[in-house]
Amino acid sequence: MKYVSFVRPDGQAAFGRLEDATVYDLSAGDNAPTDLKSAIASKTLRELSDGDSYSLSDVTLLPVIPNPAKIFCVGHNYESHRQETGRDKVDNPSIFTRFADTLIADGQPILRPKVSTDLDYEGELAVIIGQGGRAISQQDALDHVAGYACFNDASVRDWQWHTRQFTPGKNFPTTGPFGPYMITPDEAGDLSEVNVTTRLNGEIMQQQPIKDMIFPVAQIIAYISAFTPLQPGDVIVSGTPGGVGAKRTPPVWMKPGDKIEVDIGPVGTLTNIIEDEPA
Repeated sequence: MKYVSFVRPDGQAAFGRLEDATVYDLSAGDNAPTDLKSAIASKTLRELSDGDSYSLSDVTLLPVIPNPAKIFCVGHNYESHRQETGRDKVDNPSIFTRFADTLIADGQPILRPKVSTDLDYEGELAVIIGQGGRAISQQDALDHVAGYACFNDASVRDWQWHTRQFTPGKNFPTTGPFGPYMITPDEAGDLSEVNVTTRLNGEIMQQQPIKDMIFPVAQIIAYISAFTPLQPGDVIVSGTPGGVGAKRTPPVWMKPGDKIEVDIGPVGTLTNIIEDEPA
């Protein structure tokens, strides 16, 4: 199954089931959850009845989970990216956080901030937590996954590199494209051989199979849940392959008018255009 968060033609936020190019509203029934995160938490997502249907072209998509309590990102989780950045090998995942108010949907513009032109792409697989918990074992970790989506961890590199802490460069507004939909694990199938592919204006910049992660999804979930409880709707952004713009010669920065796509096969294709932040 595929699920989206969206704005109805009447302007009301909703969530629904996506089938081909039709969205079936799941949020209009009596006592229905108000958003996709609540539906995941209530464990009723598959039981909700279809309400009104809309053409996908008639609704405005929202980030898959517009309101996650926590967003965790994994740094340098593909060997190709670790090598291009010159980072040492480590025994545990490198974790940093994003803020929910940086998220945007498929089709919304990424705004290049006024304070920098060093705007980079990072195509990644996002993992959406279904069943929360603390100290989750690797063996059980994938049972805690509600679904997967595409993510672009767009990074303002000079601000990321002001110090050794990533937070400023990873949290400018509109730099967290997340979508277009959440696909459930049963429909996604085995993703190990699926490539994370990033295209800039149609040119492949990153392409590597998910199986090449240094720390696989189950290990990441176990590690994060060892230090903080995970909740339904929390998001884990699992790392980017090599080929980022900052490490090319010369560097390749996204600029206004560029189209950036993150394509992860059955997980979908996330597409955004770059615009300048308004003056």
